[in-house]
Amino acid sequence: MDTIKKTDQFIINTYARVQKTFVSGKGCTLVDEDNNSYIDFLAGIAVCSLGHCHPQITKAILDQSAKLVHVSNLFYTKPQAELASILVEKSFADKVFFANSGAEANEAAIKLARRYFQVQRKKDKFKIITMEQSFHGRTMATLSATGQEKIKQGFDPCLQGFIHLPFNDIDTLKASIDPDVCAIMLEPVQGEGGVISADPDYLVAVRKLCDDNDILLIFDEIQTGMGRCGRLFAYEEYGVVPDIMTLAKALGNGLPIGAMLASRKAKKGFDFGSHGSTFGGTPLVASAALEVVKIISNLDFLEKCRQKGEYFRLQLNNLKEKYSFVKDIRGMGLLIGLEIDDAKLDGTTIVEKCLEKGFIINAIQGKILRFAPPLIIGEDEIDKLIACLDNIFSEEI
Repeated sequence: MDTIKKTDQFIINTYARVQKTFVSGKGCTLVDEDNNSYIDFLAGIAVCSLGHCHPQITKAILDQSAKLVHVSNLFYTKPQAELASILVEKSFADKVFFANSGAEANEAAIKLARRYFQVQRKKDKFKIITMEQSFHGRTMATLSATGQEKIKQGFDPCLQGFIHLPFNDIDTLKASIDPDVCAIMLEPVQGEGGVISADPDYLVAVRKLCDDNDILLIFDEIQTGMGRCGRLFAYEEYGVVPDIMTLAKALGNGLPIGAMLASRKAKKGFDFGSHGSTFGGTPLVASAALEVVKIISNLDFLEKCRQKGEYFRLQLNNLKEKYSFVKDIRGMGLLIGLEIDDAKLDGTTIVEKCLEKGFIINAIQGKILRFAPPLIIGEDEIDKLIACLDNIFSEEI
């Protein structure tokens, strides 16, 4: 029985999988079982930001696997301590909590915000404001926080205490503040929501609103963090510092890890026994993540990411000028969205045609092409994708 048939027979079908089986990868290239090569402009959905099988990450995994894989968080381990230390050094945070995924990191953030007020401050604040079209995960708390109804279908009743408001609408946000609100949670750039960036003035106003009303500000940087937006963390681009930030995806370059970073104030919400994770921050994944942070936080590396993002958007804007059904090019760094007129062209069809021509991209909301390539992508590879899209678009005229 081949891989596709075996997967469909034995794995619960929660994914509409593409009929391809990948067997290897190196850098920005993936290879399927028929030895066909593809340039990857999705990177496992913004995960393999240093490309596939990066030699330094591979070495870190191999070296650590021969020493120690797991002992539980009842004990200390050096890789976890080193990883937490560098994340604090490179960010606003004072402390870190490690989990295994973005959803778990967001669960921790939600719990921390509520517990900070209810236990540390003795206030019955519990409401968390999130944004329409947001995506924070698929656990019960994080899907309740998510501002997309399609994610919640069949899971009622969702958890209470979440309020969903329009993104980038400060007036509606101000009008919704009451004494029960403990946190505002948002993505600096909404990835799954359509690659929608926060307006700089909006984030500044949100920060002030939190300060004025004794509210914690949570940034979900699971997709935007770790160099994806041209800086180590997207909040640096805006100059707006959160109280809590969540990371995952690119942090492990393919290994499962999530992290919740908290300020000196917010960290007080957790103490002994208030939260935990059996596998969070194991020596194996922490060793890999430590190498990831060291590489991506290099200022020259980040500058190249910004330059390549600008180059990519410039080339996509050239397509926009050429084809009337390309409505918008948006994004930050190497998280880029191309919106098409869905009455004339279907995003899924473009994705399929790109795959046929050897390029992996993604469509969200049915009409937005999302590009989140490895941060090591080259201009020559970008040029090849642009030529592919140009060819596909020209067929529609």
